[in-house]
Amino acid sequence: MANDQRIAGSPRQQLAKLFEESLRLTIPDELDIDPAIAPCQNPKFGDYQCNNAMGLWSKVKGKSTQFKNPQQIGQAIKANLPSSEMLDGSSIAGPGFVNVKLSGQWIAKSLPEFLQSIQNMLMDGIETWAPKLSVKRAVVDFSSPNIAKEMHVGHLRSTIIGDTLARMLEYSNVEVLRRNHVGDWGTQFGMLIEFLFEKFPSLEVVNDQAIGDLEAFYKASKLRFDSDPDFKERAQRAVVSLQAGEEKYRRAWAEICKISRTGYEKVYEHLGVELEEKGESFYNPYIPNALELLNKEGLIEESEGARVIFIEGKKIPLIVVKRDGGYNYASTDLAALWYRLNEEKAEWIIYVTDVGQREHFEMLFAAAKRAGWLPADDKAYPKASHVGFGLVLGEDGKRFRTRSTETVKLVDLLIEAKSRCKTALIERGKDKEWTEEELDKTAEAVGYGAVKYADLKNNRTTNYTFSFDQMLNDKGNTAVYLLYAHARICSIIRKSGKDIEELKKVGKIDLAHPDERVLGLHLLQFAEVVEDSCTNLLPNGLCEYLYNLSEDFTGFYTNCQVVGSAEETSRLLLCEATAVVMRKCFHLLGITPVYKI
Repeated sequence: MANDQRIAGSPRQQLAKLFEESLRLTIPDELDIDPAIAPCQNPKFGDYQCNNAMGLWSKVKGKSTQFKNPQQIGQAIKANLPSSEMLDGSSIAGPGFVNVKLSGQWIAKSLPEFLQSIQNMLMDGIETWAPKLSVKRAVVDFSSPNIAKEMHVGHLRSTIIGDTLARMLEYSNVEVLRRNHVGDWGTQFGMLIEFLFEKFPSLEVVNDQAIGDLEAFYKASKLRFDSDPDFKERAQRAVVSLQAGEEKYRRAWAEICKISRTGYEKVYEHLGVELEEKGESFYNPYIPNALELLNKEGLIEESEGARVIFIEGKKIPLIVVKRDGGYNYASTDLAALWYRLNEEKAEWIIYVTDVGQREHFEMLFAAAKRAGWLPADDKAYPKASHVGFGLVLGEDGKRFRTRSTETVKLVDLLIEAKSRCKTALIERGKDKEWTEEELDKTAEAVGYGAVKYADLKNNRTTNYTFSFDQMLNDKGNTAVYLLYAHARICSIIRKSGKDIEELKKVGKIDLAHPDERVLGLHLLQFAEVVEDSCTNLLPNGLCEYLYNLSEDFTGFYTNCQVVGSAEETSRLLLCEATAVVMRKCFHLLGITPVYKI
C-alpha cells in the first residue's frame, strides 16, 4: 500500500484495512480472520488497538507454527503492518494487543471530515451517530424475579445489565422485545395456593393488605410444606389442579401473581426500566409441541424414568420431562426459545442471568442446534447468547446480605442510595438554593445512577463489591463524578450567556489545539464503542469510554480557555458536543443526567 493512499471510512475502518493486510502476512493459512480493532481502553497507550493475537493463538496452537505464544503473534502483526501516514508508532501490551497511535499529520489531513461529522451531529442529533448492526429484531430476557419472592440485590445485576443492553441495541436501530421471564409456574404454587386457602377460605377477601408481606407469606407456607406431610400432599394435588386449569386454583394463582407484580413494578419504576412480562406460564401451552419437534429429530431418550436429551461433552443430560411426567425449567426454556424464534421472529435472543446458569444455557443452545432451530455456526443468525454475571459481594467479601443475614431487598437499597445523596446535598446547602422538588429529583438521579454505574463499570463476568461510600464518592470513576462533570459543562455554556442553538447554526468547530484534537477524536469514537459494547454484550466498555471522555474534557478545559477567548464559539460548540455525547451515554446506561449541582 502506498504511503499516501487514502482509504474511505472512519479511522477504525481505515485501520482495519491496514491490519487486514498484516494478518494476511502473519497467518496466511487463516483466511477468514476479521481485524478486531477497538479504541484503546487506556488512551495513554494509543488511540486504537488490534485484539486478534489471542484468538489466532487458539487457532494455531498445537499446529506446526513459528509462534510460541500470543505475544509473538502480536509482535508479528505489528511488524507486518504496512507503512502508512496514518500511524505514528505502535506498541505491544499484555498477551499480544497491538496499540497504535494516529499521526498528527494524518489527523490534520482528516480534520475537515472530523469537523463536519461533529458539526452534523450537533445539527441533526446524536441519533445520526447510531451504529448499524446486521440484526433487526432481538429478544433480551432479563430481571426475571420469582413470584411471591421480594426482589433482592441478586436481581440487581440482571435488571441493570439487561436494561443497558436493550437500550444500546435500541439506539442501534434494533427492535428489542424486552422480556421478563418471571417464575410464575411450578411446584411452589401448589404450596402457596393451599396455604392461601387455609388462611382465606373465601378468596373474595384476598388482596395485598390481607396477605401483608408476601415474602413472609412464602416463608410461612414453605415451613408448613416441609413440616406437615398432609399439607405437602394437598399442595402437590393443588399443583395438578392448577395445571389442569381448575377455576378456583387459577383464581388463587392469578391473585398471588398480581400482588407480587405490584411489588416488583415499584422497583422497575425506581430504576426507570421497562419490561413486558411473559413468564413461565405463558410458554406452558407450547411445551408439548416443542418436545414433539425434538422427539421427531430423535433427540429425546428415556433415562431412569425421565425423558432427556444427551449433550456431547456433558456428563448429565438435559432433563425435559421429569420422572413424574412433569415439566421443568428446561422444558419451559426450550418452548420459549422455539416461540421466540418462530412466533416472534427474533434474530438474536439474549439471556441475562448469573454465571451459575451458564451450563444450563450451553446445553439448551446445543439441543437447539442439534434440532436445527439454531445454526451450528455461532456467528450466524439467528443466534442465542447467555450473558452471565458474577455475584454482588459485601465489603466482607461474602455475598451481600443484611446484618440479619437476609438478602438485601432491592427497593430498600435504592431508597438508601437516594437518602444518602439527599443528605450530602443538604450538607452542601443545596436545600437553601433549590426547591424541594429539585433536591429530591437530583438526589434520586445521582443515587440511582451511582448504584447502576457501580455495577456496569465492572466486567459483568466478575463479582463486584457493593459499597455506598465508594459509589457515592464524587472523585474517580463514579456516576457522581461523571454527573457533576456534565453539570459543570452545562454551567460553562450557561455562564457564557450565548444561545447554543444559534451558535450551532452559525458557528464552526476548529480543533487547532492538541487537547481539542484529543477530545474531538474521542467524541468520534462514540459509535464504535457502542457497537463493540453491543456485539460483545459488555456494557463496561461504554462506561470506560464515558469516563475517558470526561478526563479528555478536563484536559481540554484546563489548557484551552473557553469563555472570553478568541476561539469561544468553537470551544462552546465542543463543550456542547461533549455534553450531548455524555447525555446519550447516560441514557444508554439508564442514568438520568443532572444539569446543575
